[in-house]
Amino acid sequence: MGQGVRTALPMILAEELEADWKQIEIEQAGASTLFGDQTTGGSASIHTTWDPMRKAGATAREMLISAAALTWGMPRSSCVAENGRIRHSASGSSLAYGELASKAAALPIPVDVPLKQSKDYKIVGQRLARLDTPAKVKGDAIFGIDFRLPGMKFAVLSRCPTIGGKVSRFDDKESRKISGVSYVGKIGDSAVAVVADSVWGAMEGRRVLNLAWDDGPNKDLNTAVVTAALKQAASKKGATVYAVGEPAKVSGRKISAEYSLPFMAHAPMEPGNCTANCQGAKCELWAPTQVPQDCRDSVAQAVGLDPDQVKVNVTLMGGGFGRRLEHDYALEAALVSKAINAPVKVIWTREDDMRFSTYRPVSLHQLSATVDGSGFPVALTHRLIAPSITGQKGQPTPGNVDPDLPDEAGPVYSLPNYAIEYVMAETAVPLGWMRSVYALQAAFALESFIDELAVTAGKDPFKYRLHLLQRDQDLQYFTTTWKTARMRGVLQLAAEKAGWDKPLPAGRFRGIACFGCFATYMAEVVEITMEGGQTENAQPRVHRVVAAVDCGQVVNPSILEQQIQGGIVFALANALRAKITIEKGRVVQGNFDDYAPLRMDETPVVEVYAVPSTEAPTGIGEPSVPPLAPALCNAIYAATKKRIRTLPILS
Repeated sequence: MGQGVRTALPMILAEELEADWKQIEIEQAGASTLFGDQTTGGSASIHTTWDPMRKAGATAREMLISAAALTWGMPRSSCVAENGRIRHSASGSSLAYGELASKAAALPIPVDVPLKQSKDYKIVGQRLARLDTPAKVKGDAIFGIDFRLPGMKFAVLSRCPTIGGKVSRFDDKESRKISGVSYVGKIGDSAVAVVADSVWGAMEGRRVLNLAWDDGPNKDLNTAVVTAALKQAASKKGATVYAVGEPAKVSGRKISAEYSLPFMAHAPMEPGNCTANCQGAKCELWAPTQVPQDCRDSVAQAVGLDPDQVKVNVTLMGGGFGRRLEHDYALEAALVSKAINAPVKVIWTREDDMRFSTYRPVSLHQLSATVDGSGFPVALTHRLIAPSITGQKGQPTPGNVDPDLPDEAGPVYSLPNYAIEYVMAETAVPLGWMRSVYALQAAFALESFIDELAVTAGKDPFKYRLHLLQRDQDLQYFTTTWKTARMRGVLQLAAEKAGWDKPLPAGRFRGIACFGCFATYMAEVVEITMEGGQTENAQPRVHRVVAAVDCGQVVNPSILEQQIQGGIVFALANALRAKITIEKGRVVQGNFDDYAPLRMDETPVVEVYAVPSTEAPTGIGEPSVPPLAPALCNAIYAATKKRIRTLPILS
C-alpha cells in the first residue's frame, strides 16, 4: 500500500536471522490460509508482527546453527550466525544458509529461542533504502491498474447515482454501435456493465447507454437531513466508553463548545480497479486490495465457488487510506468475467471513485468542562455522536459502541473527573474506514477545546497542556494503557524543536496539539501566515509542521519520516478542503476540482522527531493525521481570534 512494510517487515526478520541484507528479495503473498489475517489496516503491520517476525527469524537462526554443528560434528556453542552464513569460530570454516536449509528444516523446531537486545541491532533502526523503490522509479512496478492478461477486455459500470437505488430498465442499442463494445448487461440490482476492447470504448459505450433508475428510499436525502439526524441523536443517552470520577456532579464555572466534521472521501490517486478471470470452476483475480482473504471469500460466494477455487493476487496500490478495505471493485470484476466467460479489467473513473465510494462518517462533538480558579479543568465530558461503520456493515457493536473506538478515541489528559461518551447515529450514506477514522474527529474536537480552555484561562496553550500532563499516570482505556509521561514527552519534544519559547517573525503564528491512537503518541506544532491579512477571505498558508512521535522502537527512521510526512500532507488537505455533501440522495463532489488535494506549492516543510525508545513498536501509518487539524485551527485562532469549530476550514 506504499507504507513501507515490504522493507520494514524483512528488516525485523533479517535482524534476528542474521541475514545478509543485500540478498533480501520480496515476494508478495496472495490470499492464503497459511499466514493468519492478511488485512492491512489499523496501523497494525509492524505493531502486530514485531514479535512473530523476530521469533521466526531467531528460530530459523538457531536451527541453522544446529544444522551446521551437526554437519561439522562440532558443539553448537562454537558456531555463530552472521551475515547469511554459519561460521565455526575456531577454524574459521563457514557455510551459507542455503547449504544448510534442507538439513535445518528437518530438525525439531526449538521453543523460547533467545532474542536480541536493542543494543545489539545491526539492521533494525537503520535508514535502509526501501526495496520497492527502484521498480517504482523505473516504471517496472505493477499496480492494479497496470496489470494485463492476453485477450483481456475492459469494463466500466453505470451505477445508480442515488444511494440505495436500482436499475429500472436499460436500452443498449446505442452502446452496441460503439466500436469494440462486446457486452452490455446488468450486474447486481444497481449497475449495468459495458465491456469493450479498450477503456475508451467501454466509457463511450456507457456514455450513450439509455438507462432509467429506481431512485429508491433515499431520493430526498441531503446534507441538511444528515446534520439534523446527528442533532436528534445527540439528545439520546450515550454509551460511556471512559469514566473517571463523576464530571456531572462537579460544581464550578462551566465552559462548553460543539464541533462538527463532514463526510470525507479517501480519494486515492489510483481509482478502483480489478482484473478477473473467472471460467468454470476457478476464478483468479489481480487486485489492489487491503483485504485479500475477504476479497477471496466474497468473490467465491458471489460466483458460486468455494474459497479454495478463487485465487487472489495482490498488486501494488496507488493509495489506499482504508478505501481498499472494501472490495466492491473485485466483486464487480468477478461477476463481469463470469458473465462474458473471459478475462476482464473493471476500471472506475475518478467520478465513479468519488461518488460510489464509502465515506468517513460525519460526526458531532459536544464538550463541556468545569474549571477551577486557575482555569484548569477539574471535570471534562466529551460526547462523540457519529454513525458506526461496523454497525452499518451488520457487524457486532457490543453495548452500542463501535469497536474501532478503543484504538481511536481514548483519553489524553489526567483529570480527576473525565468521561467519554459515544452516541451511535444512523445514516443511509455508505460508510468506510478512512485513515485514522474516529481519531481524526476526536482529536479535532478535544484539542480545539483544550485550546479554548487555555485561552479563556489566559495561559500559554503548550504550558496549559503540560500542566494537565504533569503527573505520571496510567490511563486505562479498553485494552490500551495510555501513559501521560509518554504524551508529555512528545509534547515537550515538539515544542522544543519548534522553538515554542522563541518569538516568531511578524505575521507568523502557530498552534499546537497532541493525541494518541493505535498505541502511538503524537504532538504537532503548525506555523502559518494568513494570506489576505485581516480580510474576510483571508486563508491560512502553512509553512512548517514540527511533528514528534513516540511509537516505541523505530524499525526504519526513513520510512517513519515518510509515513508521518505523508500523513500530515493527507491531513492538511482534509482539514482545508475535504467535504462530501449529499443532494437529492446523490454525492455532489466528483473530481479533484471540487474535492481538491493539496498542491505541491501548498505543501509545508515537515520536520519529524522520534522519542528514542526500546518499547515494542506501535502504529505509525495513521497517528500523524489527528493532531494536524486542531493544531492548524489553533494557529488560525492565534492569528485571527476566530475559532473554527467545523471542518473543512475553507468550506
